[in-house]
Amino acid sequence: MSLKQIIIVRKDLKMSSGKVAAQSSHASTEAVLKTDSSKVKEWRGKGMKKVILKVSSQKEILDLKLKAEREGLVTSLIKDAGKTQVTPGTITCLGIGPDSEEKIDKLAAKLKLL
Repeated sequence: MSLKQIIIVRKDLKMSSGKVAAQSSHASTEAVLKTDSSKVKEWRGKGMKKVILKVSSQKEILDLKLKAEREGLVTSLIKDAGKTQVTPGTITCLGIGPDSEEKIDKLAAKLKLL
């Protein structure tokens, strides 16, 4: 089975590239820590495929989180501490997986690359 992880970033927040990188890292790490260790081991052995995608609103990211959870996918919703560029509690990113590439692609097929 092919495995991958996706990170979904809110573009409406206009975060700097450094902020996006940090928030994406939080989403990736948190999702991996929630994932079954055997799946993580397999994913690591296959190169840890990740794809970074974008949405334009908080509603879109929350809808994707709900759909992913309905499909049994691990999710990690990141809310910023608000110490730099956004207000405290702002939802910035969503990590999904690692899991079956087929399941993830079905969920995120219409999203564009960051």
